[in-house]
Amino acid sequence: MEKNTFATSAYIATAPETAFDYLCSLKNLDEWTLFSRMKEQVDEDTWIGTASGYHKDLYYHVKKLENPLFFGIEWHCGFEYQKYHQVYPVLLFPTDYIQPGTDQKGVYFHWLSFVDPKRQTQMIMQGIHTVHTSECRSLKGNLERKAGLTQAAKGRYFIDTDTIYVDAPVELGIEYLSDLRNLDEWAHLVRPVGEISPESGEFIDEYGQKVKISLRRHTLSKYYLLEQEYFYPEYSFYQRSVALMIPTSYAFADPSAAGFILHQITFWKSGESLPHGKLQIEDFGAEGMNIKRMLEAKAGNLDSFNRGMSYIPQ
Repeated sequence: MEKNTFATSAYIATAPETAFDYLCSLKNLDEWTLFSRMKEQVDEDTWIGTASGYHKDLYYHVKKLENPLFFGIEWHCGFEYQKYHQVYPVLLFPTDYIQPGTDQKGVYFHWLSFVDPKRQTQMIMQGIHTVHTSECRSLKGNLERKAGLTQAAKGRYFIDTDTIYVDAPVELGIEYLSDLRNLDEWAHLVRPVGEISPESGEFIDEYGQKVKISLRRHTLSKYYLLEQEYFYPEYSFYQRSVALMIPTSYAFADPSAAGFILHQITFWKSGESLPHGKLQIEDFGAEGMNIKRMLEAKAGNLDSFNRGMSYIPQ
């Protein structure tokens, strides 16, 4: 896994619109974070406040992400106004996005964090998993309390992720991965049947079962989002996943950082083993390694693969 990238997720029993409105207000950080306390408002979307990982105040900025399928925001932080060295994308997936036709209400919250290798401190690196995981639980509790709940609600799914650094231009990556005709080069669990279009086609899986695969590409902020959907028509079974492709220069606020971060977001039924599709997070991770190897070769960066899965400043 990419060691400079951290993710945490939770099912929250509240309306997606309610969660989105709550997260867009930076003042609400006072209520659920460990020690992000807003002290002075600078403009409509920016505050100065304390921070859990520093003895210095930070500028906090929020940016809304536009997408027709789900809600999203970015939090930005830095020591100077409009000079932000940390970016935190947040996506809010409605329950029926993961399971079409479900009767369960609520939203799946996914929070992605990047820590620039040139700026990171030992305390930030050692503490970010603990703090963000606990804050995620606090956010869930505060929103569910406001919805009238007195204990933590259980979601039918949970989110798992795989992240890898790719030393190739993000434009090369999105062009390659958003064309389904290339799937047979980097995926090892399905094989094409007949003619495949850039957006959809029929395949057979490792058990010889028919599966229809489709792709949808979106632009979010300074990066891309790629949806992949598997549908088994004989079983009415869906499996959806989302991949973020974020330029390393944007993730770490470093113009000299080449390549991009490939962050795959996957959804799994709690307490159940899937009968079809990808059955474990390692299936996504293996494909990520193949994608990295092939794209870096296309970009002429043959030594990058040997340095592993993480971004290392050169």
